Amino acid sequence: MTYIFAHRGSSKHCPENTMAAFKKAYEDGADGIELDVQLSKDGIPVIIHDEKLDRTTNKKGHIIEYTYEELTKTDAGSWFSKSFSGEHVPSLQVFLEWISPLPMLLNIELKNNIIEYNGLEEKVLQLLHHYGMEERTVISSFNHYSLVKIRKMNAYIETAPLYSSGLYEPWEYVKAVCSQSAHPNYKSLHPYIMEGFKRNNIPVRPYTVNSQKWMNYFFEWGTQAIITDYPLIAKQLLNNPSTKTKSRFLQKWW
Repeated sequence: MTYIFAHRGSSKHCPENTMAAFKKAYEDGADGIELDVQLSKDGIPVIIHDEKLDRTTNKKGHIIEYTYEELTKTDAGSWFSKSFSGEHVPSLQVFLEWISPLPMLLNIELKNNIIEYNGLEEKVLQLLHHYGMEERTVISSFNHYSLVKIRKMNAYIETAPLYSSGLYEPWEYVKAVCSQSAHPNYKSLHPYIMEGFKRNNIPVRPYTVNSQKWMNYFFEWGTQAIITDYPLIAKQLLNNPSTKTKSRFLQKWW
């Protein structure tokens, strides 16, 4: 079965990376949640995608310029809809307190490819251990040095390099950075690439799969998971074979 991960929560129905979006993903039947983590000025792991607050809050400037207490006073919902004006930038700890009792998987993306937050890896691992989430979590990043660092600190937690372009034999690259799975841009997954991953027993979780035809393509391949902005649609499509459309056109298109 292909697992459905909600990209930044149910981010087409709620403001991304907020508790409202995560709770909606659970209601939508998502198997897991994908989120982004950075560090506040006082070293608290917080959940937000951009390095700056400008796009998704009522504040401006870099995350690293604000303490966690200051971030809790931001409005991270009104940009999406006035009905979400009470949402703020959540901490990873608050999120883990919520998700740890639930039967859900987790994908944490370390957002440290532009700003290399000192101690981010250690702090995330400590929180995962504290809440007993290590076996249900995969850590991904575009900073592959960070993933190697994670592997040296914890030999058991799963890691997955994020990448957007066509790597040559990406299954070999996954092994080279001491990871166990891959999180590629969905458009890079040509059939011969999918075959290579399958041959090497490397799980693939493509991002960000929003088209139903692409969802069907990955369902047909038996991909371990997809990361999508539309978890409810993906679950309905996966659970109702009569609504599926064959994706042979994709192979012809290539």
